[in-house]
Amino acid sequence: MIKKVTLTLASLLGLAVATGFAAGKDYVFGVVAKSNNNPVFQAAKTGAEDEAKALSAKTGANIKIDWRTPNEEDPQKQVEAVEQLVNAGASGISVSASDANKLTDAINKAVDSGVPVFMFDSDAPKSKRFAIFGTDDISCGHQVMSELAKEMDGKGTIAILAGNQNAPNLQKRVQGVKEEATKYPGIKILDTYYHKETPQDAAAKVEQVQQANPDITGWAMVGGWPLFTDNALKWAPGTIKVVAVDALPAQLAYLKSGHVQVLLAQQVYEWGTESVDRLYDYVANNKKPDEAFIKAKLIPVTKENVEEFGKNWDKWLGKTK
Repeated sequence: MIKKVTLTLASLLGLAVATGFAAGKDYVFGVVAKSNNNPVFQAAKTGAEDEAKALSAKTGANIKIDWRTPNEEDPQKQVEAVEQLVNAGASGISVSASDANKLTDAINKAVDSGVPVFMFDSDAPKSKRFAIFGTDDISCGHQVMSELAKEMDGKGTIAILAGNQNAPNLQKRVQGVKEEATKYPGIKILDTYYHKETPQDAAAKVEQVQQANPDITGWAMVGGWPLFTDNALKWAPGTIKVVAVDALPAQLAYLKSGHVQVLLAQQVYEWGTESVDRLYDYVANNKKPDEAFIKAKLIPVTKENVEEFGKNWDKWLGKTK
């Protein structure tokens, strides 16, 4: 009988240890995005803070976010932020790397110090981070081409707008576009066009290429660069079909005007919610994701759902509660 009671108590103690006594426990998760001045990372911040509150209410834990993002992209400031968070005793850290090579050593030191690191949006694949939540770039390219082919009824001539020629994620998106295009024998890819990643340079490239090649009837934009400036697309709405990645506030006007047919929105708010959920699972429940790469689906935004989608930005950027 004594043995039975002892075993029962041991079982209860084991259960308590396994759950990490999460209720009433304090957790501080550091988040280091690329830049404060980019709306996608403001959305991620809102997501992290919202999920920290929701998860605290659900579990009884006290979860706080320590946002340590530089105002402008600066990998060295990201390195310093990771180091500061470790020294401050953060329970875990989530990072979107501006430069994977520069961040890898800081991430590894954090993990070696007992602070787990999760990543979102932009990976440091050679580091000791335990997982990343982000866009699969080849699949992204496939979806850009698939949506564009539907809008063009499977025929016509397209150009690919591709940003920085040396960016690995953009190279993969272009690869995906080209792979998917082989399914549509009626569609010809004229060429891939690179440019500096500013709205003005991107818009100038589109105008230059379109004027030189008036037979182009579709644009596959693996980034939304020209759509961040006004009057970038110099043609009558709908005469040339456009599918582009991202659906930030400035881009939505092109859907409303009919100049763009589909925007593929990344799950920017979920960059924050997933970061909190995955870090909490790791530190409180010793639970890792089944896969190291958690693929985030792209959300098609069209003229039909643009008004509803736009309301998300009001919330994410703090315009409404």
